[in-house]
Amino acid sequence: MLPVCFILLLMGSCWFSMGGCLSDDNLRELNAEFAIKLYQKLVEIGNRTNIVVSPSSVSSSLGLLQFGARGNTVEQMEDALGYSVHDKTVQDFMRNTHTELTNSSQGTVIHLACALFVQAGTPLSPCFTEQAALWANSGLQRTNFTERKQTARQINQWVTSNTGGPYTGEPQTLGPLETFDPGFTQIALVSTMYFKSTWKTKFSFTDTQTLPFVSSDGSVIKVPMMHQTADVNYGQFETPSMERFSVVELPYLGNTVSMFVVRPTDRNTPLCSIERNLTSKSFALWTNSMKRIKMDVFLPRFKLQSYSDLKMVLPALGITDMFDPRKADFTGISERGNLYISHAIHKAEIEVAEGGTRATGLTAMVLLKRSRMPVFKADSPFLFFLKQADTDAMLFCGRVTNPLQ
Repeated sequence: MLPVCFILLLMGSCWFSMGGCLSDDNLRELNAEFAIKLYQKLVEIGNRTNIVVSPSSVSSSLGLLQFGARGNTVEQMEDALGYSVHDKTVQDFMRNTHTELTNSSQGTVIHLACALFVQAGTPLSPCFTEQAALWANSGLQRTNFTERKQTARQINQWVTSNTGGPYTGEPQTLGPLETFDPGFTQIALVSTMYFKSTWKTKFSFTDTQTLPFVSSDGSVIKVPMMHQTADVNYGQFETPSMERFSVVELPYLGNTVSMFVVRPTDRNTPLCSIERNLTSKSFALWTNSMKRIKMDVFLPRFKLQSYSDLKMVLPALGITDMFDPRKADFTGISERGNLYISHAIHKAEIEVAEGGTRATGLTAMVLLKRSRMPVFKADSPFLFFLKQADTDAMLFCGRVTNPLQ
């Protein structure tokens, strides 16, 4: 199967704008725009190579926090997301989206959950407690942040129960707990997303070969390159500066989720040229303009894991006050005026293999016959986006510059 585990430790009727009311299409576009901006800021601030992030979990977590935020704190989150969850239309849309996401079908499993870990002894608003219980499979738990190991163990247990098994990355930590301010009360929001599915058209293990891949630094490495011949949606596009790139859609079983793989047509075109021009409108243009075509698709087998400090990323999106003990206003969570988000830790993991199962054992090496069919060959850095078909929710996105790292 193809597992994706994501851990977010944070801290994932009408909304009137210009006298109008946001429709479901508007909200889908706003979610897509937030996903792309979040990804771009992670790339810009992190300056890393491989990266993976789950925008749906981040936006769901910020939505939950909106219920408890007030004043400038909630306004910053509303500005970043483009909507207010206090509006019933938005609430209905988000709940319907969550229902669609978590409706498992034909071998595809998507599980999104949130837990708010609150310092023991902090009185909580009954209204917020009720709202949290109704939001994206959420719950509240008490903890003691001064006991670092115990708190980490408690969060790990919750994550394990909501991701289909133990998290396979590095041991979970809560970050620099020695920086806690004893004069203020901390809260942490943990959001997990678990995805597991199989390709609609599987890559055959017998077709996997060790082939060259030109990494972002120009070095050539040998990677396990998967292959399939299939009818896929495919398109060729250009950036405003006339840099060409191609996009292929690889659906999972049931056609409820697809992975979009994006690579520059010219190997000399840097991936950042495409990244900086990403918008929700350009992504919609790709998906609406691609044509059905039979072609040979080559995609490297890869496994990625990313760690991000969202306290560095969210302020770049204008969300600053919630991390400041003296400016944060979460009086909707508790009447205490000293509540703030102390940690913002994001971990994501994805493994892509031939049949959707974890690769075990050796892979037979074969030479593919030359074909006159069009070829999409991801043998240099590329982007990927995992999108849910019915809701357009961006489950996660990322880039691969070295499949072996």
